[in-house]
Amino acid sequence: MTRSASTSPFLKQATLATALAMGLGMAGSALAETPSVNVVTDPSFVPFEMLDPETGEMIGFDMDMINELAERAGFEVKLTTMEFAGIIPAVQTGSQEIAVAGVTITEERAQIVDFSDPYYDSGLQIIVRADNDSVETIEDLEGMSVATRIGSTSYDFLQEHLGDSADITPYPGNSDMYMALLGRNVDAAFYDAPNVAYFSQTRGEGRTKVVGPLYAGQQYGIVFHKGSQWVEPVNEALAEMREDGTYAEIYEKWFGEAPSEE
Repeated sequence: MTRSASTSPFLKQATLATALAMGLGMAGSALAETPSVNVVTDPSFVPFEMLDPETGEMIGFDMDMINELAERAGFEVKLTTMEFAGIIPAVQTGSQEIAVAGVTITEERAQIVDFSDPYYDSGLQIIVRADNDSVETIEDLEGMSVATRIGSTSYDFLQEHLGDSADITPYPGNSDMYMALLGRNVDAAFYDAPNVAYFSQTRGEGRTKVVGPLYAGQQYGIVFHKGSQWVEPVNEALAEMREDGTYAEIYEKWFGEAPSEE
């Protein structure tokens, strides 16, 4: 009895240490089980994604969205940036699992990648220099030089509606496209409405203006490799965000107004 009494504190300490180790091991295992998923974005589609010069990190509407969606869906974002034209091929081939870059949902793209439910309503719009009063519609661009973005739905739209009747020049980046406009290398630019509006209100303020109606009403979706296990969890998370008001908060943060009622 004396020996048992003298060893019991050691047994208690051993038991406690074992329990603590098991607890830490289980916690570590739980953390390790959160998968890291390759996500790609376009580095210059403001205000959806852009580089913060102070922190060196990507910020924007899409960045806030994907980080919140990932947390709810149960994965960590391993972010990569590349030019927009390479994004769909990167997801299609599987080098990237997910893309979030203001990607318009189209039937053609849906044949090679999967999309989430729509998360943003958009369209295409014309931007010209502030002193240009001759352009109001897409038809007015006939005989003119027009800048757009390589691999974008705006390029496809111009080809379909203007074809050879306009000099259509696709640029690799948004900055290239807008600098061509300001530098008088082209007469107009045609691209996604939110990006066009953002540029006109910021760097192009007083030097450019947005004209004409909204063309080709379209919706953005998050892109997944075909058969991705993350489509359903992300759609569920997106629905939750709309329901609890998180989506509206992120939308107002970047666009200054509440999203329109669906």
